[in-house]
Amino acid sequence: MSNQHERLADMIMEAKCAVALTGAGISTASGIPDFRGANGLWSRVSPDNCTGDEMKVDPDAVWSCVMEIYQYVRDAAPNAAHIALAELERMGRLCGIITQNVDMLHEKAGSNAVVPIHGRLDAAACPKCGAVVPITTAISSWRTGFTPICPKCGAVLRPNIVLFNEDVPRREYMKAFYMAKNADLLLVVGTSLAVAPANELPLIVKKHGGKVAIINESATELDDEADLVIRERAEIALPDVVKIMESKMTR
Repeated sequence: MSNQHERLADMIMEAKCAVALTGAGISTASGIPDFRGANGLWSRVSPDNCTGDEMKVDPDAVWSCVMEIYQYVRDAAPNAAHIALAELERMGRLCGIITQNVDMLHEKAGSNAVVPIHGRLDAAACPKCGAVVPITTAISSWRTGFTPICPKCGAVLRPNIVLFNEDVPRREYMKAFYMAKNADLLLVVGTSLAVAPANELPLIVKKHGGKVAIINESATELDDEADLVIRERAEIALPDVVKIMESKMTR
């Protein structure tokens, strides 16, 4: 893998604006399961209980699903891959991160320019009046047997994340779109690129003349479009790439 790591280091150093697109695979080393793996979230709960439609008819089922996710997110710490991306930003080599994850580990690692297109699991929001409360408040209510209710208007609260079958908020999507449009290198990390609209972003980069490098243990939907594919865990590959870059910069 060392030759591939060196090639990726060169691609990042040659880029004027590199951007990362991350998915669940970057956080598995932090103890957060992915969705579709053998021990993924869907082996514990039904994806049908985590949809926007279900929120309308059985919000408690959705909160049960959210609790399954939150128990992992709550105590998770950034791993070496998150830290490596934060270091690339600190070095001036990464313009930003577009993440499909709701775990806030990029921010905890020190990254600043993060676009969480699926939201962040740190709050609950009222769909009626727009009030926002800490996620801990909503979960405490659910744990005591009460559906989380808005303290201002009494409507049922929902987690402040994009549920399955819901659209990404336009504001967040446009941020991601323009970030991808202006990137001359996209680092795809820990995602199979099976879910829209995130899987459109590599094609946007390619359309505007940029390059795409993929770091993922398994095949992705867009491997054939990539300029470089590294079949490896992100927490192994990315720190080594940063180390190679630091070595090149001190020569």
